[in-house]
Parts: sequence; structure tokens; C-alpha cells
Amino acid sequence: MWFPMTDPNPIDDTADDYSRFEARLVAHDQDATRVVTADLGETTARQLVTELIDNGVVTPVPGKRVFVHEPSRTTFDSSTQLAVFHQGWTAARDDVMGEES
Repeated sequence: MWFPMTDPNPIDDTADDYSRFEARLVAHDQDATRVVTADLGETTARQLVTELIDNGVVTPVPGKRVFVHEPSRTTFDSSTQLAVFHQGWTAARDDVMGEES
């Protein structure tokens, strides 16, 4: 004897649950590997910029009160902006280098 199937109950339908769960896991993994720059304080930024100046990565331009990030030739008027940029730039370069290996 054959019984026709009724439409599935949308409450009981779990077909998309795994896909949503997997998407959340992938997003979580990506968040875990990203460099966090939002928590960079002004003091830490100044210390990083001082290190970058000492290492020749950044050149201060005293008359214009700006910093030049030499590898990218990008100019900044804020040490915090420069520090955040450099961290992101370094992370992006590390990602590219990792993909090439």
C-alpha cells in the first residue's frame, strides 16, 4: 500500500542546519587567524612606530609632520593609523607568502 507524503513541516526541516553550522565554523576560523588591530592603543602604536623608524621601515618627515611607510610608500599623519596599517600590511604579506610556499 502506498501513502502519499505530505509537505515537510518547516519546523522539522533541518536540511540547512548543517550548512549554516559549517558556515559559522568557517567564519570563526577566519576570525581566529586575522590580526586584531582594533585594540591597538596610542602608547603601543607609538612604540611600534619608533621601532619601525629605528629599523628603517618608516621615515618621519618633520616639516610636514607625517610618516612615510617605505615599503608601501604610503603617508600617514597619525602614529596609530600607521601602526594599524603596518600590522594589516604585514599580515597580508604573511598570507601571500604562506600561499606561495
